[in-house]
Amino acid sequence: MKIQNHAVVSREEWLAARRQHLAHEKAFTKERDKLSAERRALPWVKIDKDYRFHGPQGELTLADLFGGRSQLVIYHFMFGEGWDEGCSGCSFLSDHIDGANQHLAHHDVAVVAVSHAPFAEFQPFKRRMGWKFDWVSSEGSDFNYDFGVSARAEEVTAGTATYNYEKSDGAEEELPGLSVFYRNDAGEIFHTYSTYARGLDLLVGAYNYLDLTPKGRNEEEIMEWVRHHDQYDDTVPASGCHS
Repeated sequence: MKIQNHAVVSREEWLAARRQHLAHEKAFTKERDKLSAERRALPWVKIDKDYRFHGPQGELTLADLFGGRSQLVIYHFMFGEGWDEGCSGCSFLSDHIDGANQHLAHHDVAVVAVSHAPFAEFQPFKRRMGWKFDWVSSEGSDFNYDFGVSARAEEVTAGTATYNYEKSDGAEEELPGLSVFYRNDAGEIFHTYSTYARGLDLLVGAYNYLDLTPKGRNEEEIMEWVRHHDQYDDTVPASGCHS
């Protein structure tokens, strides 16, 4: 994206324009707060199915993923059976998890990534990326299907497959998403929220930086420029600061 013929004004004119934009930003912040409150007020669904997962110590239940906390955020990471590496977009998002998790883990929130592939298959990639967050497998479980990130072959054939709460023409093996759960003192678990597609933007801190810059996200397709963090061209300076 090239910036051409952009207005250049005096400091006084800039301040006037900035104050006007600040009023819009404040209005947006209030609307975002209202939307977040509406999200928290959504009804819940009790989880009665006995989902099973596979982690470093063997089989796990959904309750185990809470790690003693009452709130659980699951990121549905695109990594299918037989894949050598995870989706670059999911990896872009996941690069933000460990930093946030240092704080969330102390504020009654567990964050766990879940993928459809067998547990052993994505361990080399996790080590390569240097991630520390919990990442388990839903192999052999209905979990991916029930929470909208995988479609069964018969659903695709019948035209009933959905993604992001709409009918989907695609037959993707894996798709990204996020689901949130609550566990009460009686041990009951409830599904409180799920989001997909652009709803995941909120978790990508790098996008928030880009949205503040003159060129913005500077992409023709969502995340088309993104690479695994160890695959960028090192000839391009990562920073303008040098010692």
